[in-house]
Amino acid sequence: MATMTFVTVDRLRKVYPSRGANQVVFDALSFELDRGEVVALLGESGSGKTTLLNLMSGIDTPDEGLVQIDGVAVHGLGEPGRTLLRRERIGFVFQFFNLIPTLTVAENIALPLQLLGRSSRTAHEQADRLLEEVGLAGTGERYPETLSGGEQQRAAIARALVHEPALLLADEPTGNLDEDTARRIIDLLTGLVRRKGATLLLVTHSQAVARSADRILSLHHGQVTAG
Repeated sequence: MATMTFVTVDRLRKVYPSRGANQVVFDALSFELDRGEVVALLGESGSGKTTLLNLMSGIDTPDEGLVQIDGVAVHGLGEPGRTLLRRERIGFVFQFFNLIPTLTVAENIALPLQLLGRSSRTAHEQADRLLEEVGLAGTGERYPETLSGGEQQRAAIARALVHEPALLLADEPTGNLDEDTARRIIDLLTGLVRRKGATLLLVTHSQAVARSADRILSLHHGQVTAG
């Protein structure tokens, strides 16, 4: 079956100034993701995985090189355009959940839709559907601190998917969970993404987590290689 490239990272270079020699994070880093593909990116702590996600989403800017999402050059959009791109087409799942403690679970999940101008009623109806889909039906009025770590991560996955993003970026989403909970979270995440036809880049340092993906890439010494 033919595939279609959805994300292109082409000759990306990122350098951080430091005392003495500058820190070169990436130099001519290139890879592609296909539409609807689940890809795991392995890398040790400090290898630049989070920096790469920030560059791909336009949160950070490269010194050289190109990131394209569905043919759109991310860093040619300007800051307002990149913000809109993230709101409309990109979802994030973070290692530390990043749920807002003063909002209920349902309000956390509805927030991305409300930022896009959807009515509160529509946003909360969609949040309720996602809560049921991730196995958290009935928790919408609770606050994040009352949920277990695994439940908070499921809520974070629902928030990342509520606006039906075309690209989902997951940054060590099981790093703070025990092994059994981590396995359930990854099965849930990959299952939801496949059903919705989104492209997922799953950043991890775990070979066990990576085996759930269609393809594995490795980030080492500023370069991405297969496997």
